[in-house]
Amino acid sequence: MDDAHLFDGYGPVVGFDEMFSASELRSEYTRVHSAFRDMGNEEIRSRAESLASAYLDQGVTFGVGGEERPFPLDIVPRIIEAADWRHVDTGVRQRVKALEAFLADVYGPGEVFTDGVVPRETVLTSPHYHRVVAGLEPPNGVRVHISGIDLIRDGDGDFRVLEDNCRVPSGVSYVMTNRPAMSAALPEVFADHRIRPVQQYSRNLLAALRAAAPSGVSDPNVVVLTPGVYNSAYFEHTLLARTMGVELVEGRDLVCQQGRVSMRTTRGLEPVHVVYRRLDDEFLDPMQFYPESVLGVPGLINAARAGNVTIANAVGNGVADDKLIYTYVPDLIRYYLSEEPILGNVDTWRLGDAEQREEVLDRLDELVLKPVDGSGGKGIVIGPNADADELAALRTKIGEDPRAWIAQPVISLSTVPTLVEDGIRPRHVDLRPFAVNDGDDVYVLPGGLTRVALPEGELIVNSSRGGGSKDTWVLADPYTPPDPKDTADEDEDDDLGADRRPRPSQSQDEEVG
Repeated sequence: MDDAHLFDGYGPVVGFDEMFSASELRSEYTRVHSAFRDMGNEEIRSRAESLASAYLDQGVTFGVGGEERPFPLDIVPRIIEAADWRHVDTGVRQRVKALEAFLADVYGPGEVFTDGVVPRETVLTSPHYHRVVAGLEPPNGVRVHISGIDLIRDGDGDFRVLEDNCRVPSGVSYVMTNRPAMSAALPEVFADHRIRPVQQYSRNLLAALRAAAPSGVSDPNVVVLTPGVYNSAYFEHTLLARTMGVELVEGRDLVCQQGRVSMRTTRGLEPVHVVYRRLDDEFLDPMQFYPESVLGVPGLINAARAGNVTIANAVGNGVADDKLIYTYVPDLIRYYLSEEPILGNVDTWRLGDAEQREEVLDRLDELVLKPVDGSGGKGIVIGPNADADELAALRTKIGEDPRAWIAQPVISLSTVPTLVEDGIRPRHVDLRPFAVNDGDDVYVLPGGLTRVALPEGELIVNSSRGGGSKDTWVLADPYTPPDPKDTADEDEDDDLGADRRPRPSQSQDEEVG
């Protein structure tokens, strides 16, 4: 890098960098690198400030401890070539199909136990396994209507699955809002690439939810159920409801009578057939779970069991999110699909196994320890960064409940150039592709959410730990016809409320995650 530019001093990078291979620029980033070089440092900083201001003005936020914060969107896009995306797309579809089959089995005949693929105790001791929905068959056989499969690229650049999210995966709103913001901030760069669109997500999601309606309902009424304005993902709830053209409701807006769900309106009660819920199982129905919950709808589970309403995602899906079950997913793919896994797992030790536990306890200071039911980066202990007291406390916790933990090696997540105070520097990223299952096909939104750890050397990318996001550009294959599900209406971007006007350069007088 011989430019007197923000890229000066980039690297050295440990592991796989997605823009540079050693000192060589990867081909997919050639035009982006050239455009940034031509813009100059002052112009790039100006556009980044404009991008941040636009996001703040639009209220693109996330909540931490009850406080709303803007979610940083980095101005350097992440680019994924068409061939790499085909690999990801096929692998995510395969994984979702296997998890669907697993959930149908564990809440049904239990053949996976009989055949010895997964120990029965492993499932039954999961805090997210709910006997109350055993035997409940969804109308079109779909339990995982929406999933987010978290991926990383390892030191060789290979995509690997870090974890599965089959309960209430969040973050797609940032994918949808990042795109128009970036096209406004970098119009000339955006126009110079053939990028697969993302704005069609809401239409595909609505189609999948309508396809999941109870039998005999030809024109289903779909609602988005939110815990309310104080939820960290409330921005997403409102965006999805608006772009799907459906009602956003809270638990108090719904009522169950005689096994049916209705919505209170100024015109009286209206029937509800599909509830896209954005709250956890335990708060969904106080008659079945926490009786003190005021967020859910009393009687909702009974209405679903009666076949009069569909809950998306299905109650009890969290057993497939359990990080201990994660270790069995490659075997589940072979068992249910008779295929080899396309996307590999990260190497993982099960601490419930005495032999594996002994090895991990000998290497606590070298490994990453994760609670099996954790989320958002909570409870993770990175051995090399932990002090003696933390490791001692961890050793005690493992001894008390070994099933509650897994261990993995420290993986150097791939890096992507990111604008920080010192210039453009490598920062670690992951990727959450979102998949929508309508019962006939699994659609994977091209791109997904790239989360970036903004502090130098940080490996945890969650927003609650100071992370941000990047717009993920999946390049279209010029030799392949467009996917019909990628075709977005011309006015869909405008529904997001983003200012799409081109930003003039600073010399003419002069976007979150």
